[in-house]
Amino acid sequence: MQHEAGTRHQHDHHSGHAGHEAHHAAGPAGWGMAVRATLHCLTGCAIGEVLGLVIGTALGWRDLPTMVLAIALAFFFGYALTLVAVTRAGVGFKAAVGVALAADTLSITVMEIVDNGVLLFVPGAMDAHLSDGLFWGALALAFAVAFLVTTPVNRWLIGRGRGHAVVHAYHS
Repeated sequence: MQHEAGTRHQHDHHSGHAGHEAHHAAGPAGWGMAVRATLHCLTGCAIGEVLGLVIGTALGWRDLPTMVLAIALAFFFGYALTLVAVTRAGVGFKAAVGVALAADTLSITVMEIVDNGVLLFVPGAMDAHLSDGLFWGALALAFAVAFLVTTPVNRWLIGRGRGHAVVHAYHS
C-alpha cells in the first residue's frame, strides 16, 4: 500500500510538472514549439492537399469536389503523421487516435480554412492545370499564409497545455 501511495504521489508530482512545462511554453520557447507544430501540421496538410488537388485536377473535377477531397486528405495525412509518432512512443492505437484528434483538429482546421481561402481568392488558381506555374505558385502562397496564421494558433494552444503540447508529452 505504501508503495502505491508513493507511486501515486510521484505521478501527481509529474502531472503537476507537465502543467508547469505547458505554462513555460507560453514564453519565448513557446514560439519554437509552435513553429515545429505548425510545420508538422503543414506537412500532413500539404501531402493530403496536393494529392487531392492533383487527383481532382487530373480527373477534371470541378472546384468543390476537388477541394472536398483535398481537405479530407489533408486531415487524414495530418492525423496520420501524429498517429505514427505517438504509436512509436508506445501509445496504443485507440489512445493515439484521441491524442491526434486533440492535438491536430484546430490546427488543421485553421490551416485548411486559410489555405483554401487563399486559393479561392487568387484569380485563376482553381482553374489552373498541374503544369501551370499559377497552380503551384498559388498553392505555395496559400501554404505560406496558412503557416503564418496557424503558428499563433498553435502557440496559443501549447500555452494552454493543448494542441501539440499533448503530443510533446509523449516525446519527453
